[in-house]
Amino acid sequence: MTEAIRQVDVAIIGGGINGLFTALDLSLRGIGVALFERGSVGSGASDRMHGLLHSGARYAVSDPKAAVECAQENETLSRIAPQAVEDTGGLFVAIDREDLEYADPFLKGLERAGIRHEEVDLAQALKAEPFLNPNAKLVVGVPDKVVRARELMGSVAIAAHREGALIVQDAEVVGVDLSGAVVSGLTIKDRVDGGLKKVGVRAVVNAAGPWAPHVAAMAGVKVEVMATMGVMVVYDRLFNHAVINRLRPPSDGDIVLPYGGHSIAGTTAVLTDDPDQPEISQDDVDLINGEASALIPAIAKARVLRSYASVRPLIRMEGVDTREATRDFAVIRHETPSNAVTVIGGKFTTGRLVGERAADAAAQVLGSNKGSRTKGYELPGDPYELAGEAYPYLRSSVSSLVDALDTEYGRVAAYLALLAEYSREGRERLGW
Repeated sequence: MTEAIRQVDVAIIGGGINGLFTALDLSLRGIGVALFERGSVGSGASDRMHGLLHSGARYAVSDPKAAVECAQENETLSRIAPQAVEDTGGLFVAIDREDLEYADPFLKGLERAGIRHEEVDLAQALKAEPFLNPNAKLVVGVPDKVVRARELMGSVAIAAHREGALIVQDAEVVGVDLSGAVVSGLTIKDRVDGGLKKVGVRAVVNAAGPWAPHVAAMAGVKVEVMATMGVMVVYDRLFNHAVINRLRPPSDGDIVLPYGGHSIAGTTAVLTDDPDQPEISQDDVDLINGEASALIPAIAKARVLRSYASVRPLIRMEGVDTREATRDFAVIRHETPSNAVTVIGGKFTTGRLVGERAADAAAQVLGSNKGSRTKGYELPGDPYELAGEAYPYLRSSVSSLVDALDTEYGRVAAYLALLAEYSREGRERLGW
């Protein structure tokens, strides 16, 4: 019988990209970790991202620090998780005179950030992308890519589990227990059986994304974010092979992404009061359709399959609107409780770097001087093989997914099966 773990070194709240990479990073340092996610791993803001693995080009002028981080992490993730990344390339396209006026600061920004780029001959661009606006005046190629979010997060979760982390789904933190100036434990609602469970902690990392202020408040800490809804629109067919961006300052509806057999256009940046229930209006969809069709005119007559939204936890900046707010991140080591760390901001692209910095802060709380190893850690690949090796009784079930579903959905389903088993194991080890 497994002996119950009553206390963990570090509890991580939130199973999105930041929380998962923090769990892996700490586990690789030999630190005991339990990650608690109120739903399924990756089901919050991270799973609803656009799909763009940023080259950093989008932020080269307006947010140069974030641009450099994106450029570096694009290369890192492509190296450690090639199974989840598609090297589509990206094009920044000038449509009108105002776009052309932005070209000079844009190209200088790319140079300063060290982002690879080249001017693409218009005829060649139209040959490669026949649906591109034929009136394009300038095209610049950059190393944008597409990332399959669920697959990347599944790979990170598998790696963290392999290195000893406990990953528990359907576990909502509803209370933070304080002992003087430190967090001593968490009260967790088990959404499987409805009961309340306790776990002791030496340190805690709040990686709850747009829900981070709510979690922090339970510990008596004020954390502010700009909860910013971004709407994406999915079309019934594929109009582009590379990521197509409007060559202008970041704005609404200026990215069209190829994903599987569909094009996805986005995004907006609207403050929302409730991250759990972002409301998408027809005006949002119409706005994106209109802007995206300037890049790809055929979109104007395309059928919309669906729209969806993600809520970004942007760093709050006084007097700055949602478009001007930095896409950089912050890792806050609180003075009180002194063993609590909160993560806010960031992009999906920079999730590994966020996890490294959050793990640095948590390790410092524990007095550990071991460094991060995730930058050179090759993430596991084939979930079918992994499921069969780890759980032989799942082998026939997950292998049948190969025939029943297409490649991507089959892999995602295999990851979900593995995560369900990890969560069951985690509960068992915690004595739940």
